[in-house]
Amino acid sequence: MKRVGLLAIFVLVANLFAAKVDTFYVKSRVMEKTIANIIIKPVQYKQEANGYPTLYLLHGAGGNFSDWAVKVPEIKEYADRYNIIIVCPDGGVTSWYWDSPIDNKMRYETYITRELVPWVDKNFKTIPSKEKRAITGLSMGGHGALYLAFRHQDIWGAAGSMSGGVDIRPFPNNWDMAKRLGSYANHKDRWEENTIINMLYLLNGKSLKIIFDCGVDDFFYKANKRLHQEMVYRNIPHEYIERPGKHDWNYWRNSIKYQ
Repeated sequence: MKRVGLLAIFVLVANLFAAKVDTFYVKSRVMEKTIANIIIKPVQYKQEANGYPTLYLLHGAGGNFSDWAVKVPEIKEYADRYNIIIVCPDGGVTSWYWDSPIDNKMRYETYITRELVPWVDKNFKTIPSKEKRAITGLSMGGHGALYLAFRHQDIWGAAGSMSGGVDIRPFPNNWDMAKRLGSYANHKDRWEENTIINMLYLLNGKSLKIIFDCGVDDFFYKANKRLHQEMVYRNIPHEYIERPGKHDWNYWRNSIKYQ
């Protein structure tokens, strides 16, 4: 199967200099608050007149918008190497990037898709088309990246996940998911509708490029394996990688190289 890595599809020129990292703030009308985000611009940013492809990079549960830049500082090199813009949004501590049906203060799907992306395209030199826009993330962010991309294929042309929570049902008491969807016992329908492995029908006949991976010692490994098997059964083009690794930054620091 031909590789469709998110970074690889954006290769334009290699560059050995340092990208620029900035924090910017977006006022979310739907959540009535100002949200911090990081943008990493390639060193040639000021010289390029035609715009750049953009990669949205999501953090996991318990994290925030600065995680990737702080814990994997080499991502600055990737912005230069592939001549892309990288945006790291804040997704809340445990939002799961849903629009919560029970908490109006948790509407991160709308924030990212309808507020953040247009704001970034308006204020930075992006190429504002889905063919030049991708999204990926780790853990909760891996779930979020696939969730947002599956549901908004008009926005993203490629999506990835690293150690993603692609089947939330085995974890009804973890990571505040019940606070976002209601308990599994009382709202099973919401859990079934909002778990990635049950959303593959959205990909029928679509051209979304997909890559995801998981370490074999990760508690999400079995779910990722099942997702891969189901996608093979449905004949959905994708790339799946599994290798030694746990649910930690040592794994993700390596994994991002292959996204």
